[in-house]
Amino acid sequence: MENNEIFPQPRPLHGIFEAVPPSYDLINHLVTWGMDRRWRRLAARVCLEDKPKQVLDLGCGTGDLSVHLARLAPGGVAITGLDYSQPMLELARRKAYRAGVFERIKFINGDAANLPFPDGHFDCVGISFAFRNLTYKNQLRLPHMAEVRRVLRPGGRYVIVDSSQPRNPVMRWLFHLYMRLVAQPVGTLISRNRAAYRYLAESMSRFYGPEEVREMLLKAGFEEVTYRPLWFGIVGLHVATK
Repeated sequence: MENNEIFPQPRPLHGIFEAVPPSYDLINHLVTWGMDRRWRRLAARVCLEDKPKQVLDLGCGTGDLSVHLARLAPGGVAITGLDYSQPMLELARRKAYRAGVFERIKFINGDAANLPFPDGHFDCVGISFAFRNLTYKNQLRLPHMAEVRRVLRPGGRYVIVDSSQPRNPVMRWLFHLYMRLVAQPVGTLISRNRAAYRYLAESMSRFYGPEEVREMLLKAGFEEVTYRPLWFGIVGLHVATK
């Protein structure tokens, strides 16, 4: 169901993610009934399955996946969180400090289309609820995926947890209804940022299904793409190997 319309600007969401950080975590927890924490913790466990030494949390936002990685990883695992929103990174640093893992995470302000790392630097790249922002209607989606593949070592894995499309038509209809009638109004009310949560509801409702994401990753040069539906397929966990 790919929508071929793309944003005209390379960084169309930069303004949104500079503006929403103060209420971002609260709204995420409310509209997912707190399940977002569980999904990120699962993604962290999957990131660590192959005993990596270098892990990147791409589009780390306020740092939830980075903190889960730092809590779960054994000593000696280097964790880097990268985001282009400085306000998000400030919240991520505070969160890591409160969690007692600040010294274990290196937070970097950077661009996902031009990652400041050498080829083959990471054993794993994890991304939680930011893959959609890098690919949905985004003219830089191919450079984004190419950059991830470049910084992964051969055999390294790209672990993605993000919204998906339930295969069951009734669940899909209920999901879209919930985004329009609950998530968007709640997000707008709390954040007072209508554009941000209109985008959230639209991008989640219209985002690609698992087969389309798999095809996108294979075209980008990844192999052995696996998919695990979460919460009736409203969220999906993809793992792609370089």
